[in-house]
Amino acid sequence: MMNTKHRQTGNWQEEQALTRYAAIAPLLDETLDTAKKLKLRDDIAERLGVSTRTVYRYEAAYRADGFTGLKPMNREQRRSKKLPENFDELLAEAIQLKKEVPKRSVEQLILILELEGRVAPGLLKRSTMERYLYKAGFGVRQMQMYQDARQSSSKRFCKPHRMMLIQGDIKYGPKLPIGKNGKMVQTYLSSAIDDHSRYVLSSVFYDNQEESIVLDTFRKSILKFGKFDACYFDNGSQYVAKQLKLSLARLGITIRHAKVRSGKSKGKVEKFHQVVDAYLREAKVHKIRTLEDLNHHWSNFLEAHYHTNKHGGIKEYYESMGIALPEEGITPLQEWNRDSRALTYIDTAVVAEAFLHHEKRRVDKGACISFRGKKYETKPSLIGFEVEIAYDPMTPEILTVHHPGMADFQARPVKIGAFCDKNPTLPVSMLETGSSRFLDALEKKRHENQIAVANAISFKGFKKGGTEHV
Repeated sequence: MMNTKHRQTGNWQEEQALTRYAAIAPLLDETLDTAKKLKLRDDIAERLGVSTRTVYRYEAAYRADGFTGLKPMNREQRRSKKLPENFDELLAEAIQLKKEVPKRSVEQLILILELEGRVAPGLLKRSTMERYLYKAGFGVRQMQMYQDARQSSSKRFCKPHRMMLIQGDIKYGPKLPIGKNGKMVQTYLSSAIDDHSRYVLSSVFYDNQEESIVLDTFRKSILKFGKFDACYFDNGSQYVAKQLKLSLARLGITIRHAKVRSGKSKGKVEKFHQVVDAYLREAKVHKIRTLEDLNHHWSNFLEAHYHTNKHGGIKEYYESMGIALPEEGITPLQEWNRDSRALTYIDTAVVAEAFLHHEKRRVDKGACISFRGKKYETKPSLIGFEVEIAYDPMTPEILTVHHPGMADFQARPVKIGAFCDKNPTLPVSMLETGSSRFLDALEKKRHENQIAVANAISFKGFKKGGTEHV
């Protein structure tokens, strides 16, 4: 009971963190000016029914510790006694002061907070504030990048560096005879495109348009190219789904949505879809009949044609800033490779965990759990307990089982023979043997006693001096 309650509490904390993240996500846009951010922060506070200071605290917590920082604290958790009780608010105020004048030193920030009466003199240490500001992304070097971005924000219509914003969308593909008995099945192309360079991180045709294809697209993008700052979607059901929000939030990636019926805001994706249309015309002539071939030739089309041909959008971007380009122009691949911003890779295990789906199941008396109409074998020691399963929607036949106090393991599908029960065979130690081991032991002991008595009688047949009694 204690363990189950603990897991439920953890789920509640994650739900709260996701709610808080969704609320403050618009405030994480560094291109917002101070006036707009103040107004937006007040609107969010009013919508949530909390104070503006609380919204400040959520921002500071996220900048300091990412998605985990937004989870409510357990009762057992306590803030360090060395920090003031209102340290989150102080950090939020320090960040605001830093944004107003990026070159303010940490000593100046602390002095202003002291002069405003927000904290007693000498209570805040420079090293502590400096460390938390750096974690929140407001160190000296980070603030210089922020200032440069603000100065150039009015001149650009796309992000100044790669991996700052990734756009995603789904487009209809051709119908292929890939169903049962050669039935024609509609295909869909799910893509992730870098806003700055127009480089395609991932673009694959699928035989469905479920939420799982978007998750697969962005998981592949992150595994191959690393973490990006934010992504931009329309309001389709696949892009507003809870699992996508949760997966990206776990990795510290912000989701932004286009305004309803705002075609201009998706201009880059619509332009890319013209490239897709050109490929589909060639695919029709080539008489492609399988999903594998469709994706194989599409990959060739991207790498050998789209990525290596000059892009009009990149030209427009530099011309808007008065920068001359070579006559041959710049390709998406060149623009991607020449960018000075380093890629930030994430451990594959962390990415895999972020994109897993989690559900709970009760282990039945046969040590099995049910999932999508099938039986999976767990462990006999879990009979009657509730366990948490994690799975990849692209390979749902692989289930990882988690239970407190036990190492995670993979559940195996139950194999049903021609003359066997659907429940798995229990270990030998738990099977009915048809006899009592206790009675068997007594039988053995009695037999041993009978041998001992017989030996004693036989010994009495000898007289002292060697005369035998018959």
